[in-house]
Amino acid sequence: MAAGASTSRSRLQMDYETSVFPHTGGYGPYNRIAVLFSWFPNFAVMLNLFSDVFYTLIPDSFHCRPDPQLLPATFLLSNFTRQRYLNLTIPWVNGTGLSHCELFKYASNTSELSERVHRERVSCTQGWEYAHGAGLQSNFVTEWNLVCHDYWKIPFQHICFMTGWILGYIFLGTLCDWLGRRRCFLLSISLSTLFGVAVCLSNSAFVFLLLRLSQGAMLAGVFLSSYIARLELCDPPHRLMATMISGFFAVFAELILPGIAVLCRHWPVLQAVATLPLLLLLSYWCCASVFPESPRWLMATNQIPKVKKSLQEFSTRNNVCLQEEIYPGEVLLSEVDLFYGEEHHPRYCSVLELRRTRVIWKNCLILSFTLFIGTGIQYCFSRNLHSFTSNFYFSYFVRVIAGAFSCIFICFTVDHFGRRGMLLLSAIATGLSSLLLLALTQYLHGGLVLVLSIVGLLFSQALALLSVFFASEVMPTVIRGGCLGLVLAAGAIGMAASSLMELQNNGGYFLHHVIFASFAVLSVLCIMLLPESKRKPLPDSLMEGENQRRPPLFLSRPNRDNLPLLCTRPALPDYNPENYSRLVSATRKMLTKDSLPYRIASPNHTPLLSDGERQGQEDEPLGEDES
Repeated sequence: MAAGASTSRSRLQMDYETSVFPHTGGYGPYNRIAVLFSWFPNFAVMLNLFSDVFYTLIPDSFHCRPDPQLLPATFLLSNFTRQRYLNLTIPWVNGTGLSHCELFKYASNTSELSERVHRERVSCTQGWEYAHGAGLQSNFVTEWNLVCHDYWKIPFQHICFMTGWILGYIFLGTLCDWLGRRRCFLLSISLSTLFGVAVCLSNSAFVFLLLRLSQGAMLAGVFLSSYIARLELCDPPHRLMATMISGFFAVFAELILPGIAVLCRHWPVLQAVATLPLLLLLSYWCCASVFPESPRWLMATNQIPKVKKSLQEFSTRNNVCLQEEIYPGEVLLSEVDLFYGEEHHPRYCSVLELRRTRVIWKNCLILSFTLFIGTGIQYCFSRNLHSFTSNFYFSYFVRVIAGAFSCIFICFTVDHFGRRGMLLLSAIATGLSSLLLLALTQYLHGGLVLVLSIVGLLFSQALALLSVFFASEVMPTVIRGGCLGLVLAAGAIGMAASSLMELQNNGGYFLHHVIFASFAVLSVLCIMLLPESKRKPLPDSLMEGENQRRPPLFLSRPNRDNLPLLCTRPALPDYNPENYSRLVSATRKMLTKDSLPYRIASPNHTPLLSDGERQGQEDEPLGEDES
């Protein structure tokens, strides 16, 4: 019967949120320090992600470099001014200025250089001359002349970069569930630093593409593992704020990136500067305390010896001292031993377990869909900003400031109104802004188009941020890495969709806008099927993830979040290990008191007493006998 009870207990999971987390100090000083150090990887990752904007930025003005061999033999440059010389050697295109891809070729027997003589148009033969672009003076485009017939390599580079992120999210997310959050982070940060240094030494466009794809995969692992580790170290009241502060770190990286690009001037220097924060994060190898392994994941995967060691470390560093116990945390460790028994076999799950679920799979699909919409539709709003003005910095900083306001919007509303309600509001506002721009752009004043585009950017970024956070809360701990990786991979596909439009010279932009506007309207119906995770513990097992249910959207009372129908905890068995462990601890303390008529002899080597205190206890009875 004892073996059967042990087996039945091992099939269950301890309630980490109420039975374990408070005994380790809760969201104490050590947890706060670990969360603080988990924000810095977000800054480093976003610095490398958005530097791609400057690497692939096409200069506003560029043209073919004049070729003297295409001019008459009698030509003398001293007879012409610089502008006159360019007008006679490069075709003029109405509305755009000098041609980007063609030159004039004169017949060899021509005696004069003017517009009246016969001349033909040919492709550039001596390369291109570029005006200084925004930020960098030389980048991926100007280094290898990726213009005209090689223009397709620019969006293709971004597609390759995002493909790396997609692969990294999927495979490293699963690896995060097998190896743990810390190991996956250290592996990803090491390889991303190595690939970042290699990118600086790229000597061809193909090598640059390949290395950026590899670095993107590793950066995805850094972001994913730090995001999950941060979430699992927080209690429900602090989860949202800790996650949104990491979002402000990303906004800060975007804000200072143009200034860094201006100072660096050349893309290899910018790449080296962006890799430097990743290099500094390698110090987490040596300082295990700043990025510890998640005890929640250790317990969910049944790694009991490591759980006990991790819980002792958290209790000690959080300065937990239980007054009624022999030593801090004894009740908790006794409870862990009694609950899990003698046999400790780690149990790992993969994202393939989704095929046997219904609720988890549905939540993962819906949140992947909303994140795909939130990232993909931003291209439609950004393109309207480009049509309003051609200034690169205007559209760049409008997008960044909209992202900052979306973080602020989430901070002030989501904990009050709930995750699902604010996700629904963000989807409605995004879809409505998109539909109005799609149907009424030609009838609206330019200022209204700008306002609708900014509103659309704000709510689409809020939709994306909240989809990721919501997914991390409703996915079980045992497969949180794999499921969140699938959701984030869908978001990376949405970001790559804009490059597909540029690959076709924006030939399918209208269809792109129609599709994403329709998806935004459809997502409103899908969001209603999601559960609510506000003020609720994170699910650890697949069973807890499956027991999440959809509450009504408008509750009759704001404090009725834990309805009986939504209870995800199994009924407590007759045997309660917590009461038993407390009884053992209290009995042991009572038997060691001096006030009892009898006294149990203490062992010779008491681990909890210093040498001075032990000597004092030995000398005290001796003095009484002498007197």
